[in-house]
Amino acid sequence: MADDQNLTVEEGAGDTVSKEEDSVDAKPDRSSFVPSIFSKKKKNVAQAPVKASQESSFRYDMNFAKLGKCIIINNKHFDRCTGMDTRDGTDVDAMALVKCFGNLGFEMVVKNDYSCEKMVDLLRKVSEEDHRNSACFACILLSHGEENVIYGTDGKIPIKELTSYFRGDRCRTLLGKPKLFFIQACRGTELDDGVMPDSGAFDDEGPTVRSKIPVEADFLSVYSTVPGYYSWRSPGHGSWFVQALCSVLQEYGKSLEIMQILTRVNSRVAQNFESKNNNPDFNEKKQVPSIVSSLTKELYFGKAP
Repeated sequence: MADDQNLTVEEGAGDTVSKEEDSVDAKPDRSSFVPSIFSKKKKNVAQAPVKASQESSFRYDMNFAKLGKCIIINNKHFDRCTGMDTRDGTDVDAMALVKCFGNLGFEMVVKNDYSCEKMVDLLRKVSEEDHRNSACFACILLSHGEENVIYGTDGKIPIKELTSYFRGDRCRTLLGKPKLFFIQACRGTELDDGVMPDSGAFDDEGPTVRSKIPVEADFLSVYSTVPGYYSWRSPGHGSWFVQALCSVLQEYGKSLEIMQILTRVNSRVAQNFESKNNNPDFNEKKQVPSIVSSLTKELYFGKAP
């Protein structure tokens, strides 16, 4: 593939929408059937403020001494046996992420050019640390990839093997806390041509009870692209996904909920980027990230509104 100087494909590898008040939707709204009888009662209910204890039950508790640790594994150079090219532009991504996540309050740790064994050893040791004073944990993987796997400098490893160390039964001090994984890597070799749009197109939970927590709960995995597809990177500006992620986090990281943030990231990647490549087969291609969540509450890095 003949890449130009602006874009490299990793081979092998709006406005705030206000929420509806939960107190209104939580109760049967009979006023729509007999408004003359219930209009006064409905007005009183609608104006009643949501209790702080009720509202807070929908959000992760961030009232800890530390926000948490953020691990960045930045793989740029690969052993010849892997057949993987140098990932020019990944250092731009790493620097932007350090600044962005550091500004949110994370304790940043950056590791460059890690083999599969070193990646496993690092994350296993971090999972065994005491996270009781931390609100959450984040890990960012920058590398080549394929579907369900990520490359170390010497080969590939299942992503699930890396995330599994933070399961609820293996990392007890992060039990019930959000574990965030951001993965900049290809997930296959498909290309997204895009499609031109048509003209003009473009319950209240019950009482809290003590119960077991699923070991796979409270994970958020954000992939730079959807399953099966290439992920794009600019040697001069970094990957499309990381550029958009850092841009949105810098603007809204302390005000919006994480899913609102990531939806805006999806929108920016989908709308603002298109490949420019000397090879016609790789020119004018599109990309959209993918969000896989088992989070059980809303996540705000800043003070919840």
